[in-house]
Amino acid sequence: MDWYPWGEAAFQKAKQEDKPIFLSIGYSTCHWCHVMERESFEDREIADLLNRYFISIKVDKEERPDIDNVYMAVCQAFTGSGGWPISIFMTAGQKPFFAGTYFPKNAQYGSPGLKELLSVIHEKWTDRRMELLRSAEEITAALNRRHPVSSDTKAFLPGKALALYKRHYDPAYGGFGSAPKFPSPHNLLFLLQQYEKYGSQEALDMAETTLRHMYAGGLFDHIGYGFCRYSTDRFFLIPHFEKMLNDNALLILTYCKAYELTGNMLYRQIAEKTASYILTEMAAPEGGFYSAQDADSEGEEGKYYAFRPEEIVRLFGQKDGAAFNKHYGITANGNFEGKSIPNLLSAKNLTESPFESLLPKLRAYRQSRSRLLTDDKILTAWNALMIAALCALYRCTHVSHYLEAAKKTVDFIEKQLSDGTALYVSFCKGKRSGKGFLDDYASYLFALLALYDATFDRHFLQRAEQILKQTVCLYYDEKDGGFYLYGKGQEQLLFRPKESYDGAAPSGNSLMAYNLVRFHWLGISPENGTLLQKQLAYLSGEAERYPAGYAMFLTALSDYLDPPAAITIVSNGEDLSELPPLIPSGAAVKVVEQETAEYRLQNGETAVYVCQNHTCLPPVSKKEWIAKQKTVRPAF
Repeated sequence: MDWYPWGEAAFQKAKQEDKPIFLSIGYSTCHWCHVMERESFEDREIADLLNRYFISIKVDKEERPDIDNVYMAVCQAFTGSGGWPISIFMTAGQKPFFAGTYFPKNAQYGSPGLKELLSVIHEKWTDRRMELLRSAEEITAALNRRHPVSSDTKAFLPGKALALYKRHYDPAYGGFGSAPKFPSPHNLLFLLQQYEKYGSQEALDMAETTLRHMYAGGLFDHIGYGFCRYSTDRFFLIPHFEKMLNDNALLILTYCKAYELTGNMLYRQIAEKTASYILTEMAAPEGGFYSAQDADSEGEEGKYYAFRPEEIVRLFGQKDGAAFNKHYGITANGNFEGKSIPNLLSAKNLTESPFESLLPKLRAYRQSRSRLLTDDKILTAWNALMIAALCALYRCTHVSHYLEAAKKTVDFIEKQLSDGTALYVSFCKGKRSGKGFLDDYASYLFALLALYDATFDRHFLQRAEQILKQTVCLYYDEKDGGFYLYGKGQEQLLFRPKESYDGAAPSGNSLMAYNLVRFHWLGISPENGTLLQKQLAYLSGEAERYPAGYAMFLTALSDYLDPPAAITIVSNGEDLSELPPLIPSGAAVKVVEQETAEYRLQNGETAVYVCQNHTCLPPVSKKEWIAKQKTVRPAF
C-alpha cells in the first residue's frame, strides 16, 4: 500500500493524477482495523487496485480527532451508523461521495467486498463522475447546515434524562439497553449525583448494580486488572478486549464517587486495582501514560486473556488450581471460543478473594505465553483525565502516592505537551504532534481543577485560569455559543464541528460546561458569567431531544441549578494538606490567606466556613472540622 499522511501533498497528487481519494481512519488498538489491514491492505490484489486508481490516506483518529469527527459524521449520514475503521471515498477537494466502515476483501454476509467496491467506484469515476460529484455536493451541503440555537437553560433536562435511564436500564445485569454495553462512566456519575443531591434510590441502584456487574464480568481483567473497552453481551462477560486509558480513568472516578457515597469498600478496591494496572503497565518511563493496549495478540482477539483449566492446574497444582478455576469460572467447555475468560459472576463475595496471592504468578505466565501491543502515544486529553482520577483516588484513600503521580503527570504535560502557551495533542518517541483540540484543553482544565481540589494549591487554579482564556480565544463560538472542536488558525476541514454528544467519553463541550460551573462557584466568571449562561443554553438545545446522551452536561447543569457546598477556609498560614481528602468531591472551596470582615480566624486558628442549601453554618476551627469529618465519612 502506498499510504499518504493527511496533507496537501496527497490532495495535490490526487488532483494532478485526476484520482479519487480513499481515506481510512482508525487507531492502533482497533481490532477491525487490524482485520481490514490483514485481509485487504496487506493483500497484493487490493493494494494494486488502490495504488493504481486511488490516492490512499491513513489517519489516526486519536492524533486527528477533527478529521475523525468530520468524516464520522459523513459515515453516519451515508449509512446511519458509524464505527472504526472509517472508510471514505472523496474528491481531491475533500468532499465525500461514498462512506462505510469495515469492508471484507470479498462480499459476504450481505456486505459488499472492498475488491468489488473499488472496481465499481473506479468505473463510476471514469464514466459517470457527475453522479459521484452530485452526491458529494449534497452531503457537504447537508453537513454545513446550521441548526437552531437554544436561547435558554432547560431545568427539566436532568429529570427527563433520569426517566430515560430508567426506561433502558437492565435490572438483571446492569447497564443500559442491549448488547453491546459500554461502561459510559459519565452516565453513572450523573446517576450517583442524582442520589447525592436528591436521594434518588433508583438512581443509586442503577449505578451500583452496573458497577458491580461490570467488575464481576470479564469486562474487568481479574488477572492483571483494568477494564476493557466494552461488553459484547448483556452480561458484561465477553468484552471487546482492548484497554483504553480514558475509559479506565473515568471508571476510577466513578468507583471513587460510589465509595464516597456508600462507604462500600468494594468500590475503593476496584478503583485501586484499576489504578494499579495503569501505574504498572501504562506508565511511560519519561512520564505520562500510554493510550491503549490491543485486543489482539498474535493476530487473535482475546488470546492473551483466556485460559484452559489445565493451564491453571499445571501452574498452581491440582488443589489450588481446581479451586482457582471454580472461583473464576474457568471451565472445560469455556465461555469464549473454547477457552474461559476469568470472571466472578458466580461469586458470592466480590470484596474478598482468597486467590490474590496467586495472581502475580499467573500474570507472569500470561505475559510469557503471549504479549499485547501497547499504543505508546501519550495523549494530552487522556492523561488529563487520568490526573483527575488519581486526585479522586488520593482524596478517597489518603494515599499520597496517587497525588504524587498526578503531579508528575502535570509536570510532564507542561514540559512535553505545552510550549507555555498552546497545548499539543500527543507525545511519542521524543516528539510531540500538532496543536491541541478542544478535548485537550477541556480535559486539562478538568485536571487542573481536580488538582486544586486535592491540594488547595492556588498555582493549579491560576494555571487553569490561563488555559481557560486560551480555550475561549481559540474555540468559542461568540455568535451561537458552544466551542468548536478545532481552533482558530488550525486546518479548515469540510465543516467546523462542535462535539456536544457524549460518546465513550464526555464531549469537549460537556466538559467545558462542567469546568465553567466549577469556575463559577469558585468565584471566577469569565465575561461576567455570560459565557457560562450561553454554554448552558447551547447545550440545553442540543440535549433536549435525547438528554440521556449528555450526562456530563447534565451533571454540570444539576450543580448549577442546585449548588454544591461552598466552603471557605481562612488560613493562618498552617499546613492544609489534611483537609482536601476530608471535603466532599464537588464542593467549591476557596482559601483566604487573610482575615476579612466576613471571614475571620477562630481564636487565631484556621477556620472553616460552610454554606449549603441556602444556609450557612457557624464557622469551626480546622481541628474541629477534621474531627467531625472523620466521624461522618467512610473509614480509611
